[in-house]
Amino acid sequence: MATRRWLPWIALACLVVPMFGSYFFDDMFSSISFLFSDPSHIALGWDSAGYGLYTSGYSVLCVFGGLIVCGMLLDKWGVRITGSIFVGMMAAGAALVLWAITSGLAPKQSLTVAYIGCMIFGLGSEIAGVAVTRSIARWFKDGPMAFAMGLQLAIARLGTAFALVMAPQLVPTKTCYASYTLAETARPATLGLGLLLLGCILWAVFVALDAKRYPAAKDDAKSDEFHFSDVLKVLTNKRFIIISLLCVFFYSSIIAFKKFAGAILVPRFDVPAEAASWMVSMLPFATVIFAPLFGILVDKVGHGTKWMLAGALLALTAHLLLAFAPAGVPFWGYLAMVFLGFGYSLVPAAMWPSVPRIVPDKVLGTAYSLIYWIQNLGLMLFKMLAGVILGKAAAGAGPVHVELMFVGVCIMALMLSAELHRVKLN
Repeated sequence: MATRRWLPWIALACLVVPMFGSYFFDDMFSSISFLFSDPSHIALGWDSAGYGLYTSGYSVLCVFGGLIVCGMLLDKWGVRITGSIFVGMMAAGAALVLWAITSGLAPKQSLTVAYIGCMIFGLGSEIAGVAVTRSIARWFKDGPMAFAMGLQLAIARLGTAFALVMAPQLVPTKTCYASYTLAETARPATLGLGLLLLGCILWAVFVALDAKRYPAAKDDAKSDEFHFSDVLKVLTNKRFIIISLLCVFFYSSIIAFKKFAGAILVPRFDVPAEAASWMVSMLPFATVIFAPLFGILVDKVGHGTKWMLAGALLALTAHLLLAFAPAGVPFWGYLAMVFLGFGYSLVPAAMWPSVPRIVPDKVLGTAYSLIYWIQNLGLMLFKMLAGVILGKAAAGAGPVHVELMFVGVCIMALMLSAELHRVKLN
């Protein structure tokens, strides 16, 4: 009996490692993105616009139908088969990115190969994330679901924190006349691929646990027959549409920002790269502590829409500080990260557990995939736009201009949160 009580938490421990590796690999260049400001000092030869294009590759297959189709497959085939395919795809895409960085190809060719690898990695990561969320919803259906989802998010985002802190250590800052070799630039990707391979092993352990607890005859992915008409019902649900749009704008204000954090914080607040990496690492470190706590609050107290509204307001406050606070004063950068970290914990802790409350269980995988699809459409566009703004802005003006974009994104997130609070979730 004691073993049965602990089994969901053992399963959760296996599920978080692939996501930890995914978050690390996705953010491995965020705190050293300043490297791409001058392609003449990096053997890879990518500039800021090229780096922005590379990061946008994460969302391409997701946006152009991949997430929706694969979400339906998840509901048809179950998490064990579908999740295994896409956890493997995640590692395969990362391996292709690593090869592109170390291959010695010309900058345009290496960027093309890395872009393809990032597309494969991105689709694998997103569907793997849906499979993980779907699995938690099943294993904790009658238990502390919001806490379990918050804990999974917290540990996964610790992968981001690890990337933000480790990248400057793996690729130390050099003098303005020194260049970075391919091997030096590839160090974060090498570590990231190792983490993903470890995640594949632990995913296999989870599959064995899941098969024992939910035999094929009782697999809830097959217990209710999947109908496409159920998907159409989800798409006409006003609350689902608002949550999906909120996800787009809220996550774009944070994830797209993190991709260019070094290029924004270093010149904006006159801090070295190492200090900027610690500054932005406050975001995932905050979620490690507060996402599970806010998950407990959602489980015990409810009022999820109020938490989402508060989180969106905190994100807006953070980007207003990043845009308009006095330049060259690191305190304002740290304060903005505190506000953004709280918002990054509040909104997801309330948003993700709300989806099973408004969507039938038999199309839950498809519903999460639809949300991720809409989210990735926004992320792809805002990452590309941020890279273009930074690349074309006048000297010194890029960070402020891109922050004005993020302020607008946060205003949209706040308006959607207010509308969701008006219509409620029940």
